Amino acid sequence: MIAYLDTSSLVKLYSIETGSDVVRSLVESSESVTTSAIAYPEARATLARQRREGRLSAAQFAVCRRSLDDDWPTFVAIDVTHAICRAAGDIADRHGLRGFDSVHLACYLDVVKASAPALVTFSSFDERLTGAALTARRALARQRR
Repeated sequence: MIAYLDTSSLVKLYSIETGSDVVRSLVESSESVTTSAIAYPEARATLARQRREGRLSAAQFAVCRRSLDDDWPTFVAIDVTHAICRAAGDIADRHGLRGFDSVHLACYLDVVKASAPALVTFSSFDERLTGAALTARRALARQRR
């Protein structure tokens, strides 16, 4: 199985919060983990915000950042190409998503199109994005029939 993690899921691998155990279990049971290249700066920004807000100590922040940096090369990071950006624009229109959420969905759909669709699991803790991913995947399945 391939796991696609948006940034809300990726961060849960490094910062202990609700859902961290679910994401860790998904990653452990997956053959590979994919995400968008934008997840790295988004995750770093999220961890820095958690540090500023006092949710992470300086030491915890350093460990989280180092762990993300160590793990990043093991993830399949989908490049944000011109084609992905165009698809993300259409997705934003169709599903009412924010910019980077639409980029994550475009990257996920790119992975689904290149793989056996049943083997790709989408992980996000954003309800709107999760719903859009389910709708888009169903539409893709209908197109393939």
